[in-house]
Amino acid sequence: MKAKNDMNQSNGSQDELVLLQQETMRQKVFSWLFENKVMLLFLIICIGGVWVSGNSAGFVVENVAVRFGRNAFTVMSLLIPVLAGLGLNFSIVIGAIAAQVGLFFAVDWGFSGIIGMLIAFLIATPLASLFGFGVGRLFNKMKGSEMIAGLILGYFADGLYQLFFLYILGGVLPVRTTSLIIPGGIGIKNTIDLTGNMKYALDGVKLVDIVMIFFIIVAVVCAFRIITKIRNKDKSLLKDVIILLVAALVYGLSYVPQIESALMTNSLSLLNVLVIVTVGVIVYAVAKLIGNWRNADSKFKKARYVAIIIAAIVVYALTYIPELEKVLMTSKVPALPLALIAGLSLFNAAFLSTRIGQNMRTVGQSRVIANASGINVDRVRILAMIISTVLASWGQLIYLQNLGTFATYGAHLQVGQFAIAALLVGGASVSKATNKQAITGVLLFHTLFIVAPEAGKVLFNNAMIGEYFRVFVSYGVIALALAMHAWQRKKKPAVEMPA
Repeated sequence: MKAKNDMNQSNGSQDELVLLQQETMRQKVFSWLFENKVMLLFLIICIGGVWVSGNSAGFVVENVAVRFGRNAFTVMSLLIPVLAGLGLNFSIVIGAIAAQVGLFFAVDWGFSGIIGMLIAFLIATPLASLFGFGVGRLFNKMKGSEMIAGLILGYFADGLYQLFFLYILGGVLPVRTTSLIIPGGIGIKNTIDLTGNMKYALDGVKLVDIVMIFFIIVAVVCAFRIITKIRNKDKSLLKDVIILLVAALVYGLSYVPQIESALMTNSLSLLNVLVIVTVGVIVYAVAKLIGNWRNADSKFKKARYVAIIIAAIVVYALTYIPELEKVLMTSKVPALPLALIAGLSLFNAAFLSTRIGQNMRTVGQSRVIANASGINVDRVRILAMIISTVLASWGQLIYLQNLGTFATYGAHLQVGQFAIAALLVGGASVSKATNKQAITGVLLFHTLFIVAPEAGKVLFNNAMIGEYFRVFVSYGVIALALAMHAWQRKKKPAVEMPA
């Protein structure tokens, strides 16, 4: 009798445990849905916009691919300040200004092609670093008000930029290329055509050259690490040697005639990109699944990774539909910008594992704890702003060379607002942002940009309504994110002290 009662109690305990686990998983699902409500709402709007506009799938996919290559790098430059607790970096417009100054001088001095872009990068990078240092110093004086300070600072920087291009260039500093000057002799023209010099300078780089650049970078980094470890009498050289040998093998394969012939292109079809991404996602999900297999408390994570694997397989299977396969085969993405975006994704992910990345995360979570841990909070915040501003300047150069025209006085004005809106659309917030959210946001945000005018024309017989709607959405998601951030801080006030 006693054994029977013990068995009933045991079964009751197991039932309660199962119910508790189901309730926990249900709560996690609802929590995920709530956290990603903006992204899900935007996804519904985009699907409705594509259906109403009547645009073909090929048109939408091709244009989204072009816009993704242009804008994703800039959006991803926003992640590190969020990590460091600086919020949404409205001051990336200053990085865009540094890029435009560098690009102008490269054009004025007569450089073109990839050499001209390298000159623009060499001018923009130290300039953006200096600007980022100044912005970081200012933000350290305005802790808690960084976003409004960045917004106002962007307007202030725009005034100085206008003065520089309207009066100083041609008035104080000589301009070599007279065709760039306003007929009056002072100031620069409203639009600079990059055709014939910088247009598609990065987009035209071939895959075989990218493989060579990748090998050189890996070889230099590994050689430096090996030499450093030898000097420090560190015997853990095997990992670096293996990485170097694998990179050398990949580079050596590029000399195989068939592979070399395949690499003599400057773009990838979306089908090839999708295959690469699908394989990467499956490998990542399987690795995570194996890592969490013995963890009894991670059923939700296991289910999520299984769902990711199934979704990746389904997405790949859909590419065998003839109409979709045709669209993916005909839509192209420039190889180098895509490689730069992938490289920045890896950098953002790897950065978290470094000491300075962990310090930034600690500062972002609590300046009190960071101070108590001996972290120089001000220095970490300045470094975050320097990195973000430099990355934003590089993103603006990628954008302008693809666009092919340089609107001298307006190319930088909406950079911050549109990049931040895209990041928020992907499910990010003022205090949390990831690569996945940035990429998702770019795809959804620019899908709406493409279909909104046509949808407005169909619904209201006026394409401008679609234009107004997408601008309204841009500012609307920013306002919603700031309001949610203020509400959460009021609900759970953070204990902070000046650092």
